Amino acid sequence: MRKEAIGTGDTVEEARAKACQELGMDPDEAEFEILQMPVRKTLGLFGGSPAKVRAYVEEGPAEKAASYLGSILKHLGLDDVQIDIQKEENNSGAMLSITGGDVGFVIGHRGETLDALQYLAGLVANQSEDAYFRITLDIGNYREKRRETLEALGKKLAAKAVKTGRNNSLEPMNPYERRIIHTAVQQIEGATSWSEGKDQACHVVVGPEGGEKYQPRRQQSGRPSGKRPYGGGHRPYSGNRGPRPQQKNNARRPYEEQKRPQTQASPAAGATAESKPDVPLYGRINRTPQQ
Repeated sequence: MRKEAIGTGDTVEEARAKACQELGMDPDEAEFEILQMPVRKTLGLFGGSPAKVRAYVEEGPAEKAASYLGSILKHLGLDDVQIDIQKEENNSGAMLSITGGDVGFVIGHRGETLDALQYLAGLVANQSEDAYFRITLDIGNYREKRRETLEALGKKLAAKAVKTGRNNSLEPMNPYERRIIHTAVQQIEGATSWSEGKDQACHVVVGPEGGEKYQPRRQQSGRPSGKRPYGGGHRPYSGNRGPRPQQKNNARRPYEEQKRPQTQASPAAGATAESKPDVPLYGRINRTPQQ
């Protein structure tokens, strides 16, 4: 695909510079075609025409992706960014590195925004190509730092799976990050990994080779296995036992009556209840007349 622009000026050099400015490229990066040489005016007043130059460049998949990415960043308010293209040796992919300005927010949470832009740029790069052309986006060496973090995580979970005999699931990741985890797990003997889920829910599971091993449940010390925690089959107090049983009559008698002496002398034989002496509760109190 060819990308071109036409510039005009009083001289060929001026027209060439304007055409490259419209393309957004340096003059050394584009090819030129002179469409019209400048003609001076007669007597400095009549006739004459400016120079006209066409600047063009053959766009490959990487150039198309970079041009598309630049337009998106411009709409996001990033006008002073630069996109460097690093093509692979076999021309099967390219790395687009974004530098300049405050581009940190383009990464997003754990690279989600960067991955979305990379996916869109890949669609543009492969719009008219027969073979698949891989596009990778990077900002501030984020991809390298993320790769080191994922490698350490994969090895740590692999060692844990071998030690405990249990599987460990990771959060959903894109295919690029899942490949990093799989490669790191292969370096730990006795561990393996595989992917589960579909589309956005696809994630990596790390486990021991031969499948997950059964781990018997540990018994708590001091408690026999298979018995209830409360001996004798009694149920623990639940806080609601119903109404209290009635207490003995003596418990509800007044305090004075409960303290009444029980060894008082019985009335004389033949005496009736009406003939009982009027004795105070705590015995007779002799009072002396006041002087």
